[in-house]
Amino acid sequence: MLTVHHLENSRSQRILWLLEELGVPYEIKHYERDKQTSLAPKELIDIHPLGKSPVITDDGLVVAESGAIVEYLIETYGEGKLLPVGDAQDRLDYRYWLHHAEGTAAAQLVMKLIFTRIKEQKLPPIVKQVAHMIANKVLESYVDPNVQRNMKHWEEALSETGWFAGDEMSGADIMMSFPLEAAAVRAGLGRTYPNISEFLDRIHSRPTYQRALEKGGTYDFVE
Repeated sequence: MLTVHHLENSRSQRILWLLEELGVPYEIKHYERDKQTSLAPKELIDIHPLGKSPVITDDGLVVAESGAIVEYLIETYGEGKLLPVGDAQDRLDYRYWLHHAEGTAAAQLVMKLIFTRIKEQKLPPIVKQVAHMIANKVLESYVDPNVQRNMKHWEEALSETGWFAGDEMSGADIMMSFPLEAAAVRAGLGRTYPNISEFLDRIHSRPTYQRALEKGGTYDFVE
């Protein structure tokens, strides 16, 4: 049986969604974050040395990293589903967004999260003042401009078909779902990004997405 080692409020939610889209039987082993650090529990190290989620196990195989898992599941169980059906450009776009989701987008959003949390920490007054000054400087001069640049890139990419790689939903859209959800929560969309808003509304309304959400449990990235 294919098992998803699923951490609450994490990237592994999109793996559950992918499996629902593919109609593949699977079981979930749930893990909760540490209440103090929000990090994954040490039990995940028993599955993979880095102790991160998502991780899947399938017939003795251990597959880690979201992009690798998405590719493995589509190649192994997809039977042609969720692959681009258009021309060479669609196939190139598919590969690009699969890698962009974690290679570029996630890095900026993690930095946004870290420096925002620095400002929320309870610190001695003098330390707090310095920490806030540094955090604000990094956010204003580097992190926020880069997050906005990425969001404009996504908005433009969705403008033609509403999907990231061709005329139909693909694995690229499943990979990109998490950065778009995280950006909506951490940076906000307002009226500036209608294509991103419409994309999120569309995927969130899918029965497969709703089933994955029910099975996955706590997930704060759906507003």
